[in-house]
Amino acid sequence: MSSPNSTSGPSANTGRHPSVAGNVIRGSLGNLIEWYDWYIYTAFSVYFSASFFPDSDPTVELLQTMAVFSLGFIMRPIGGWFFGRYADRHGRRSALTLSVVLMAGGSLIITITPDYQTIGVVAPILLLLARVAQGFSVGGEYGTSATYLSEVATPGRRGYYSSFAYVTLISGQLIALLVQIVLQQLISEDAMHTWGWRVPFAIGALGAIAVMLLRRGMSETIAVADAATEKKGEKAGSLALLFKYPKQFFIVLGLTFGGTIAFYTYTTYMQQFMVNTSKIDKPTVTLINFFALLIFVVLQPVYGWISDHIGRKPLLIFFGVGGTLFTVPILSTLAGVHDPFGAFALMLGALVIVGGYTSINAVVKAELFPAKVRALGVGLPYALANALFGGTAPTVALWLKSIGHENWFYWYVTVAIFVSLLVYVWGLTDHRKVATELDRDQAERDAQIRAGA
Repeated sequence: MSSPNSTSGPSANTGRHPSVAGNVIRGSLGNLIEWYDWYIYTAFSVYFSASFFPDSDPTVELLQTMAVFSLGFIMRPIGGWFFGRYADRHGRRSALTLSVVLMAGGSLIITITPDYQTIGVVAPILLLLARVAQGFSVGGEYGTSATYLSEVATPGRRGYYSSFAYVTLISGQLIALLVQIVLQQLISEDAMHTWGWRVPFAIGALGAIAVMLLRRGMSETIAVADAATEKKGEKAGSLALLFKYPKQFFIVLGLTFGGTIAFYTYTTYMQQFMVNTSKIDKPTVTLINFFALLIFVVLQPVYGWISDHIGRKPLLIFFGVGGTLFTVPILSTLAGVHDPFGAFALMLGALVIVGGYTSINAVVKAELFPAKVRALGVGLPYALANALFGGTAPTVALWLKSIGHENWFYWYVTVAIFVSLLVYVWGLTDHRKVATELDRDQAERDAQIRAGA
């Protein structure tokens, strides 16, 4: 008999582990460290931008640094395709383990790369290469981990369990901010600019190695996908198979469009916005972001639990309507707020709205595709939307600020959310009234169990 962790073993046949929580922890801790590694770049960009792109204008330095951040997103669709295909054919566990190895390598390169004054143009080139590797890695991480958490979850509680995809994603950013807070208290501002910013990248590289070992103990969930594929003569995880689901592909693209722009605006870009536009000092901005995101993390499973009871669609519409109506007022007001408590309240208000998307978008996407193409179907269009819109949001915002039209960005975010709202209203059905692909997989697994009993 195969081991419990093998693709053909008991866990693969049933799609469950004796402890659902144990598998959720294994899957989501890797997600946490990947997104910690991804976010420390933006959290510490205000300190290391001059090391790689020296310029007399801080906004130009940040613009160049965030351009590299955006270029890393270009690799995310490629990573979404590669890891989605790999996960659908060879297992979620193998794909997730490989992705975290690549993330560790990218963090290590940034840790040890000398600055521009030492090696010249080679420094930003190495920074770009590291971010390309990390973009490739994180492009496959989200789609595969979201798929895994949705598949391993107990039926009837999929919204709750899959919400941990963003619990750990945001927790990665929280830990990045916590590391920043600690370093800001322990060393001087000059030290942060010269060498202190390297510390979090070193922590990320070591953490990724630890998670790589942890993920080897995850259960597998795709035996049904293999069986179904063999019966029909189809290749799991192929683009040809994915394009048999064009409606689902474009629904994922459309529902991600506004959500990813809003998410990166109110999490990733907020530090630069509060420092450059609101003129709040860096340590205070770090604290504001930390506590707002801490509450945001707690909201994810709450919203996920709510979606299991009232449906996914109402929460997405809540985000779409709230984002369309309040984005411009929130950002316009925040631009002129210098009081930390006022800035915190505005950021938190925005995150309460965005939580309607972040908490459940993983399970909504996973419910659209059969297991044989689920990781690719979730990962590729999600990564495309992130590369085109989410990752470029900070760069667009900084560019519009540099040409004196920062308020145009507020409307850009608003229009994106409104477009996604249209998808939520007319593109999605209530999962409680129509059997989803995850439900069909569960029924097939149960039938296999009965047949083998």
